[in-house]
Amino acid sequence: MKEEATLRKSLTLFQVVFLGLAWMTPMIYFSVYGIAYENSHGMMTQAYLLAFIAIFFTAFSYGVMSKKYPTSGSAYAYAKRAIHPYLGFLVGWALLLDYLFSPIIACLTFGIYLHAQFPSVPAYIWIIALNLLLAVVNIIGINFSANLSKLFVLIQIGFIAIFCTVLVNKLMSSGQPVQPLFSGDVPISVILAGASIICFSFLGFDSITTMSEETIRSEKTIPRAIMIIIFTAIVLYTGPSVLTQLAFPAMTFDNVDTAGFELVKMVGGAGLSSLFITVLIMAIFTQGLSSVVSVSRLLYVMGRDSILPKRCFGFVHPKLNTPTNNIIIVSVISLLALVIDLEMAVKFVSFGALSAFICVNLSVIAQCYWKDKQRSFTQTIKYLICPLIGACFIGWLLSLLDKDALIMGLVWLLLGISYHLYRTKWSTASRTGEAPDLKQPTSV
Repeated sequence: MKEEATLRKSLTLFQVVFLGLAWMTPMIYFSVYGIAYENSHGMMTQAYLLAFIAIFFTAFSYGVMSKKYPTSGSAYAYAKRAIHPYLGFLVGWALLLDYLFSPIIACLTFGIYLHAQFPSVPAYIWIIALNLLLAVVNIIGINFSANLSKLFVLIQIGFIAIFCTVLVNKLMSSGQPVQPLFSGDVPISVILAGASIICFSFLGFDSITTMSEETIRSEKTIPRAIMIIIFTAIVLYTGPSVLTQLAFPAMTFDNVDTAGFELVKMVGGAGLSSLFITVLIMAIFTQGLSSVVSVSRLLYVMGRDSILPKRCFGFVHPKLNTPTNNIIIVSVISLLALVIDLEMAVKFVSFGALSAFICVNLSVIAQCYWKDKQRSFTQTIKYLICPLIGACFIGWLLSLLDKDALIMGLVWLLLGISYHLYRTKWSTASRTGEAPDLKQPTSV
């Protein structure tokens, strides 16, 4: 009997870290600068620190569950095994919003920026070109994707270092007194509102849990990588925010959406702004690359578990050891970037990610505190108090999404429920093979 192809363990700690940072995209600091600045009334540093605290508890929960279940299913697998298979399906379905629409956002922004730079070339040409390139690179293999992501993430970090160096020189040469960084003039409610926007800059640390089955010693590597990613992110975000806040206590922008570009031009002139556009395009590419890796692995696990048609979604190429069918499917779906609105895509991502985050926190309580009865004083803090804080923080962020985002998310969940009912009925009626037993976890 021919042995079925599986994902190959080959990723090291730092390859996983760079894939996660590529998904998160350090340059997102500049992409959301205008919106974050307005919502926090300029208190960017304080808002970033509050956002980090909110995300830290959920990141801790992901680390706990990735040790318990070193599978590529991420939040889907955790909720399925810790709480209930049906909830696992709903979490996986919601998570698909986050992961499926992330490549769409990458393609959209790539087309927008390059069309702005080269107006004679239509945006759809850039969108299609990036889509094809992402598919080819992902099909070649995850190690190639990881190494390319590492290079481009290092370039992004290098740009942020240059930006901070120019700002330091500007502060030192200005001769003007530095304004206090922390001020009581801005209410905490305003800073919290800014933090709710800035939290989305941290989305993506969870994507590496979809690579568990391709990671060497994943039960140790993945939790370490998650913490390295979020601590690296807070350094990369607070560094420029502190310096910018000190150098420019009050700013106004011509266009909120391009405020990051205006800031860079204000700090370093035309030379630094030209470098900014180049690095930003690289950042968009690496974010798209990593997001295709993540969603193709999530689809693979859902296919292997027969939640999605196994023959198609559970297929791994015998030579390349990559889920080629899923990569092609994701590339086709990503063509929605030709017709969909960027704001709508962002709303889908936000709803999917935050819904999954809540369930991962609850999964820690269900698995460790309830099932495994880990209830000592220290364990109560780790497996009950911390996840509850994380779930409350994320639930609060979810409640801040606008009505359209919540309605679209609920419609997507209803579609998932309808599909699950149809799939279950079809499996029961079929006599050509056994129906998948959703009550038993799939072995990894």
